Amino acid sequence: MSRLDFGMPTLLEFRTVERCAALCRELGLQFVELNAGMPEYQPERIDIERFARVAEEYGVYYTIHLDDAPYPCHINERIARALIETMRKTVEIAKKLHIPVINMHFNQGDYFTLPDRKVYIYEDYFDEYMRMLERFRDECEDAVGGSDVRICVENTRSFALGFVAAGLDCLLKSRVFGLTFDTGHDAANGGSQFVTIERNIDRLCHMHLHDWCESRGDHLPLGEGGIDIEERLATAREHGCRVVLETKTADGVRKSTHWLKTKK
Repeated sequence: MSRLDFGMPTLLEFRTVERCAALCRELGLQFVELNAGMPEYQPERIDIERFARVAEEYGVYYTIHLDDAPYPCHINERIARALIETMRKTVEIAKKLHIPVINMHFNQGDYFTLPDRKVYIYEDYFDEYMRMLERFRDECEDAVGGSDVRICVENTRSFALGFVAAGLDCLLKSRVFGLTFDTGHDAANGGSQFVTIERNIDRLCHMHLHDWCESRGDHLPLGEGGIDIEERLATAREHGCRVVLETKTADGVRKSTHWLKTKK
């Protein structure tokens, strides 16, 4: 992309895609990230014709943020299968609505707290974990086909775990997977998550941009915390990222948009 595209998340205070798209246009942003953690953005509730009409009317497009919790390596086969089918349905929607990015978290799975240590199930059953990830990767590759849809894995605390890094390497063997850099998650973890991003920097194509400070926490409007936002924007430009101004309220999105305009 010759310029950065900026977007906003769907908001709890706006219960329709129309209201989100209207604010997106008002602020001069380019896209809305649909959050599948909300009832109205479940795959079976997305009316393709309606969402396409809204995108055209307001001159915006969409990305998708999958629900944070589900994970295709669930040890219950029925649950794992349901999650893979959910991803297939989401990819189908992305193709129809010309959605370029599906964002997902990388769940670390359950763990046992033993007297002397914490043991993650996926680490202890590593070979089985990798087989499940390979299946997920191959099914995603089949679903995406020759389209331009990219499934971007977002950094969370799990990025500091060795078995998660190995799992990420497995997914990134496929061209359909990329990376999302969440600036607040990384800052809250002392910058340790960016190590994994940096090691795979050529696969970075999406960014969740928000500020953070220890006293107020995460998802702050730009300029209200301690992150070097201009440095993060330089990274986004270098790698052609789409950038979600990921605050959780309309007021926060307005403040972040205003901050960007003052820097131009």
